[in-house]
Amino acid sequence: MTLIERVHGNFVYNRRVERLCTHLSAVMPHGRARVLDIGCGDGLLSSMIMEARSDLEIVGIDVLIRPRTHIPVTEFDGRRIPFANDSVDGAMFVDVLHHTPDPMVLLREAARVARSAIVIKDHTANGFLAARTLRFMDEVGNARHGVALPFNYWTRERWMEAFETLGLRVAAWNDRLGLYPRPASWVFDRSLHFVARLEKGRD
Repeated sequence: MTLIERVHGNFVYNRRVERLCTHLSAVMPHGRARVLDIGCGDGLLSSMIMEARSDLEIVGIDVLIRPRTHIPVTEFDGRRIPFANDSVDGAMFVDVLHHTPDPMVLLREAARVARSAIVIKDHTANGFLAARTLRFMDEVGNARHGVALPFNYWTRERWMEAFETLGLRVAAWNDRLGLYPRPASWVFDRSLHFVARLEKGRD
């Protein structure tokens, strides 16, 4: 493990998970809601969200089931979500879609299985050296874990086009997440990250 990877793991990871828990909890469906975490990994973040939001039940799916998970996880092929139409209240992607060859495939599947809301945390490749910065972050955070790295970063405009194509309305958009401490935030935060809540079936 390199020095950069050790610093990322010890200094950045915990802060990032805590901040994401706060931001995601705020945009999750309210009431007794069942949410599907697509590409959930070990489910740690989802378990933290459930601690913050006792009204939520979150289950996960992933292409690889880890030996120990914090939530129930079902294996899937990375394309077809093994749930029936409108079978969950919401779906969630956390830094998953940019790891896929075609994010539209899973976005369309999420819109099929979720009754009301889709919550996304991902990146926008807008701004000076945005794509290069995101690529560096992906390599540091994920390469050693064997995660696929297609570096498929969309601009904000491309995200909006995708949402419109699928009939999804942007109900919330936050690109000031504060995931990194200063001075790292000046390079790695900016508006490179966003959390969005999308809603179905509304004008």
